[in-house]
Amino acid sequence: MSAQAAARGSSPVLSRDAARALADRVLKLSAADQTRVNITSEWSGNTRFADASITTSGGVIDTSVTVTATVGRRRASASTNVLDDASLKRTVDLAAQLARLAPEDPELMPELGPQSYTTVNAFVERTADLDPEVRTAAVKRAVDAATAAGKPAGQIFTAGYLEANARATAVATSNGLFAYHRSTDADFSMTARTPDGTGSGWASGGARDWSAVDPASIGRVAAQKAVASRSPQAIDPGLYAAVLEPQAVTDLVPLLGGALNARNADEGRSPFSKPGGGNRIGEKVVDERVTLYSDPADPRLLGRPFDGDGLPVGRVVWIEKGVLRNLQYTRFWAEKQSTRPTGNALAAGGLTLTGGSKTTEELIAGCERGVLVTHFFYIRALDPRTVLQTGLTRDGAFLIEKGRITRALKNFRWNESPLLMLNRLEDIGRSEPTAAGTMMPALRVRDFNFTSLSDAV
Repeated sequence: MSAQAAARGSSPVLSRDAARALADRVLKLSAADQTRVNITSEWSGNTRFADASITTSGGVIDTSVTVTATVGRRRASASTNVLDDASLKRTVDLAAQLARLAPEDPELMPELGPQSYTTVNAFVERTADLDPEVRTAAVKRAVDAATAAGKPAGQIFTAGYLEANARATAVATSNGLFAYHRSTDADFSMTARTPDGTGSGWASGGARDWSAVDPASIGRVAAQKAVASRSPQAIDPGLYAAVLEPQAVTDLVPLLGGALNARNADEGRSPFSKPGGGNRIGEKVVDERVTLYSDPADPRLLGRPFDGDGLPVGRVVWIEKGVLRNLQYTRFWAEKQSTRPTGNALAAGGLTLTGGSKTTEELIAGCERGVLVTHFFYIRALDPRTVLQTGLTRDGAFLIEKGRITRALKNFRWNESPLLMLNRLEDIGRSEPTAAGTMMPALRVRDFNFTSLSDAV
């Protein structure tokens, strides 16, 4: 039996006790001035399918250890996933050797000592037990539902991917810190195509708890969109009202994360920089209906209650009723600015946008003329000062006229900023889960910038 298997026991990931024991082994091997140990223990199972057949099914179990050594004001890291004593010792020694070669870091912060953390129960056994048989049954439910829903178009073609993950994360330092968290997540997506090749639909679902994902609904929605999007017609590019489904909003809004960096804002490199110096905390930056927050303890998000340094992460309201309330502060920048650090709260704490209560159908009904977008694809950044992005619509774009979907449209390339977009809201839907740790609503936005046509289906 391998050292990893012995440490895991019957669980697919390391227990708290096993993670602490492993961290203690590593710390005892280090002679650096300060040492941090980051442990990630993972199980992953995946199933890929196409044309009503399983094409691949795989699984991974792995535990990796990253050792960060500090020597004076120099710091460096080394990693391994081989857990015998000799391999761990080599990794510890390599980190120390690299640290001695590194330049001095004028912004170096000492490793943290003991901290208090909120307990977040984000581990669901049924998700961690999603074996190939269960995944195959889920795929069958989705394919059967898509086949039934796609009958008006003939034999629908389906393809997709199902992945379940279980993860344990631990952080320990030579100054006495120990943090541990377990989580699970499952994501299932399907693309459906019509036999004539002109219609394409897509749907997905994700959650910490696999039972919250409905494969049949995913298959049915993907096929319905494929049928509805057959023989798309072109309309001139330009500024249109856009109804963005929750997944399309998920594709855009989290891209604000890079802009919510306090140092960038304070140093004049951000849309949240104040002319003349400083940042815009306390100022209105988007529509007054918008609230954006992260919170690892929120039962709808269930994020990790600490970041990679072991700094506790709690609820952070970034934007409240349109007003910028917080930016993300590292420990160094928080000390320099005499404020409290948030740590990497956006990565650890999940993300949700709230502000409305309507369904997507109600947003469509309130649209005189516009474009319904299923989701976005191939997104790339253009301008960090405005968070301007470019990308393509995908798997279902539709013309809305007088509150009704009237025809399928050819896909567009677009140029748009999620920040500027949130200043042009016509209406907001109710937040719903789009992936584990993410809740987003549908939005209706005026003057969304569709810049050109795309021939891709």
